[in-house]
Amino acid sequence: MTHWSLALRDVPAPDYADAVIAPLPPGAPTDPAVWAREMFSLAAMPRWVAAALLLRQALVPLLRIPPAPRDAFAVTEVVGDEALLALNDVHLDFRCGVAVDVPARLVRVTTTVRLHGWRGRLYFGVVRLVHPVVVTAMLRRTVRRLAR
Repeated sequence: MTHWSLALRDVPAPDYADAVIAPLPPGAPTDPAVWAREMFSLAAMPRWVAAALLLRQALVPLLRIPPAPRDAFAVTEVVGDEALLALNDVHLDFRCGVAVDVPARLVRVTTTVRLHGWRGRLYFGVVRLVHPVVVTAMLRRTVRRLAR
């Protein structure tokens, strides 16, 4: 596993960063792109997370932030054991690295965010409160789904 996430490569001095780690289940895929696509699939997300994302889409225009594009959570790059999701927007730059460490039997999700202006600070002031809970729920659900 790399010592530094691709998320930190792209946003080396983030305004926000976190990492969530879970055990890699026996027999689960080891391709990080598979993990990233499953984790960020609307169909695979916990229902309350998908509902929160839909609510976000409805509310952000009030801050003059465009709704997220359909491919906002697409894998943009895979390097070694990590897949990267990247989005640059008017209010923030977002990176999420999903890495699979086979020898350690771990999956790591690293998020970095660089904020832009008052919209980014206001928007992420709310998101910051729930982000770790959301990512943890998404990773746990993905672990259960891919362990089958």
